[in-house]
Amino acid sequence: MPFPIEEKFVVAVASSALFNLDESDKIFREKGEEEYRKYQHENENVILDPGVAFPLIKRLLMINGQDPNDQPVEVVLLSRNDPDTGLRVFKSIEHHGLSISRAAFTAGANPFVYMEAFNASLFLSANPNDVREAVRSGLPAAQIFPSQFVDDESELELRIAFDFDGIIADDSSEGIYQELGMQQFHENEKQKANEALPPGPLSKFFGEIARMQHREWEKKQKDSSHIPRIRIAIATARNAPAHERVVTTLRSLGIRVDEAFFLGGIDKGRVLRVFRPHIFFDDQVGHIEGVSSISPSAHVPFGITNMKDTTSISSDPFE
Repeated sequence: MPFPIEEKFVVAVASSALFNLDESDKIFREKGEEEYRKYQHENENVILDPGVAFPLIKRLLMINGQDPNDQPVEVVLLSRNDPDTGLRVFKSIEHHGLSISRAAFTAGANPFVYMEAFNASLFLSANPNDVREAVRSGLPAAQIFPSQFVDDESELELRIAFDFDGIIADDSSEGIYQELGMQQFHENEKQKANEALPPGPLSKFFGEIARMQHREWEKKQKDSSHIPRIRIAIATARNAPAHERVVTTLRSLGIRVDEAFFLGGIDKGRVLRVFRPHIFFDDQVGHIEGVSSISPSAHVPFGITNMKDTTSISSDPFE
């Protein structure tokens, strides 16, 4: 039997993350809603170019097989468009061969409120206000940043990189560093090396992608010709001795990652330039800005490091 949606790995994506909407956004900002609608109607059959999240979404959907019983991944479109202006997006989805059939068009309202209805473990958008509000509501969401990444479409492998604190785990240790400094942070982490950290905002998504990776390895065991398609990396500013608590937390989750970089303050871009993730998640804008030029990147506005951050990229209510 086909996977019920409750058992699927579901990612929700806004049209602003999936496609390049720079021109549409410019029309809306400079000329208003009516001209925007007119523009979308006139360009309804003009296919949108891939956006920052496109390489990720394409490869997630490629995990699915032809058999309905082998389709564990679902991508849902959550859009502030109404169905009329959103028709261009669906025509672009069809043109690019993406198997996306479910959508919620909210006509300017916050689309992320439908995440739980679709069982989504992540919401990707370029709209910082939607992402920030979703995270405040306890929902897993991330704001994609512009990138100069050029996708190699011949690659089948999906590579995802995560920061650790404030992403996979909560930011309780980060709070100690911010308030008491590096020495106290390291002392705390040594004392609690065998204590797993509480889950962070993307812990569910991290667990789901790890589950998909495990499923790929099970396929490999049954069919030696199958090539597992998912690689997971952690790129964290932690270094020894604080690295041990990362391992403890991963063990508590029953998850093994392919690569881990304990960088101790070294620019994350130095290793991610080699790993070449199709998306990198971090809770600090400064880290995202250093990586987004070379890799699709997404900011998760969670915790103490984002209390005063109001960074934004797009405010188009019809993304």
